[in-house]
Amino acid sequence: MSLVPGPDRNRPRWGDDDDDDDRRSKDFPSLSRPGGRSTDAVARWLAKQALPTVSTPPVTPRTGGAALLPKLIAITVVSLILASIQELKAYAPWFFFIAFAIVVVVESVRVVPQQQAWVIERLGRFHAILEPGLRVIVPFVDRVQYRHSLKEVPLDVPEQVCITRDNTQLSVDGIIYYQVTDPRLASYGSSDYITAITQLAQTTLRSEIGKMELDRTFESRDEINRQIVSVLDEAGRTWGVKVLRYEIKNLTPPETILRAMQAQITAEREKRALIAKSEGQKQEEINLAEGAKQAAILRSEGERAAQINKAQGEAQAIVAVADATAQATRAVAEAIGTANGMDAANLKVAELYVQAFGNLAREGNTLIVPANLADMSSLVGSAMTVLDGVRKVRDTTSPAPGARASGA
Repeated sequence: MSLVPGPDRNRPRWGDDDDDDDRRSKDFPSLSRPGGRSTDAVARWLAKQALPTVSTPPVTPRTGGAALLPKLIAITVVSLILASIQELKAYAPWFFFIAFAIVVVVESVRVVPQQQAWVIERLGRFHAILEPGLRVIVPFVDRVQYRHSLKEVPLDVPEQVCITRDNTQLSVDGIIYYQVTDPRLASYGSSDYITAITQLAQTTLRSEIGKMELDRTFESRDEINRQIVSVLDEAGRTWGVKVLRYEIKNLTPPETILRAMQAQITAEREKRALIAKSEGQKQEEINLAEGAKQAAILRSEGERAAQINKAQGEAQAIVAVADATAQATRAVAEAIGTANGMDAANLKVAELYVQAFGNLAREGNTLIVPANLADMSSLVGSAMTVLDGVRKVRDTTSPAPGARASGA
């Protein structure tokens, strides 16, 4: 059997043990008696069942002057017994006064532990709050009515079903961290501040989740926690309690939603994989095109350099051939101008003529021959006439040997 939290936690909660039916029959006979007046009893029992099972609050049930009465009765009884015995009759008053003084001293002294606060009532009315340490109260008048722990206390918030803005059910539970800051308000501000905090946290949580869609609830835990702490802290001022933190422990959607979310995640991952693959192929093609471009550029630059080098080589070769030809021509001209030079030239021309006719028709079928092919002497004479003309031109343009010497 669990107890209701708060000052009345000794009150049993029905519906927690196996013998609930018998207890309900004793406390609410109308529930087990046909035709009885069961409306109020059922309402009270349902209200009890609606209370969540929460942690035991740091409040001790009422104690105080009521504990002194049994001790006084015991002292009185023992004193009367001593008075009835003739040998001990003289000691009875002394025993009564000494025992009474001891009881009064014991009941007057209270040792309050650290991080606790005791609420003292005098004649049924709030009188003072005892802080940690050795304290003295007035017996028969003062009594310790409530004991509060000033430590930070974690409190589990039972799991509940919340409906999001897009009509999706979520099973949500959490934990509250609170602390008693005003023992007087905690004792008299609410009959059960634990239940008040828990119920307010649940209703606020349902309200906040109802404003959000499913996907946002998983991303907005901090926002939900801050909003709940704000509401609880504002309400807890009149209860003497400060809510320090609230944390959502679990957000559990239905199984169908979980499967849909898993399918969505799988699709997103496949999408990212395809995008990454296409990006890789695109980059590969770009790299290949860039490589081909660079290769073509380098190849064209190489061909250009080769052609330039080839042209420069051919130009240098032509220049060299021209120089050689010029030198050979000058040598031939100088040789013709010497004694017997013309005879040697005639002989050379005749040899070349004979050699050229000897190579006719060796490399092709088309032949171009002079009309007077049999008259070799006329051909040689024509060639020599050309040589004479060349020699005369050279003699005309070049200065005489005597002029060269005089100029020198």
